[in-house]
Amino acid sequence: MIEPVIGLIGGSGLYDIAGLEDKQWRQVATPWGEPSDELLFGRLDGVRCVFLPRHGRGHRIPPSRLNYRANIDALKRSGVTDVVSLSAVGSLKEGLPPGHFVIIDQFIDRTFAREKSFFETGLVAHVSMADPLCPRIGDVLEAEARRQGLPVTRGGTYLVMEGPQFSTRAESELYRSWGCSVIGMTNMPEAKLAREAELCYASVAMVTDYDCWHDGHDSVTVDAVVQVMMSNADKARDLVRGVIPTLGRPRGPCPAGCDRALDHALITPPEARDPALVARLDAVAGRVLQPA
Repeated sequence: MIEPVIGLIGGSGLYDIAGLEDKQWRQVATPWGEPSDELLFGRLDGVRCVFLPRHGRGHRIPPSRLNYRANIDALKRSGVTDVVSLSAVGSLKEGLPPGHFVIIDQFIDRTFAREKSFFETGLVAHVSMADPLCPRIGDVLEAEARRQGLPVTRGGTYLVMEGPQFSTRAESELYRSWGCSVIGMTNMPEAKLAREAELCYASVAMVTDYDCWHDGHDSVTVDAVVQVMMSNADKARDLVRGVIPTLGRPRGPCPAGCDRALDHALITPPEARDPALVARLDAVAGRVLQPA
């Protein structure tokens, strides 16, 4: 049985988690550089939790400059088994208004300026991303959101753009034609790296505004968006508090296989692997790289 450790990644407006006991901010060193900030360790209802503010406290780091590899490695290195990622997004559908929560089940990755894998020259691996999010965590998030009466939709595609600029109208309409639900800048390559690190990962997208396709977009003010973002952040904290007791229960292996994603992913044979890269992968892939 696994004693879960819950990792929480906070997006725009979420820079701490209220109610943590025995909390302590600690720096976690990784072979991939520095994470966005120190990690906040503590317990909620007796469950070990590790919180990382994705952009750093004070929202200092833009999406394209985030060290996604260091962030995921730091969580894995800290013992995290399950990750709930929270992020502010724009809506691409009329039925997903500001204040709505979407429990994502798919991504389209349109980013191009980010390191997207832990595996480099010297050790090649290919993990499956067909179903990029953990349905087990998604089930828990959906049930708790509905119990709390939050406006929530289960399932949707998150278009991840490079940023930091927002979309043109032509781009926004293109993404709508693809059937995307929301648009944001941060969940890729975060989700890909979480899969490589064999972490169960789920994403809650919190709508702050309609993207520029919407007729009313031009009348939206920054103050209005910030107000929605702060309200979403408060609701997200309540959602997190509600799911922790369930996610923290001892469990067996993930039914979706998230925690065994590397079982058949490594292509480079042991004798051809770069020892230096193997050493860097000690936390991320130690389960499959350590000698039997």
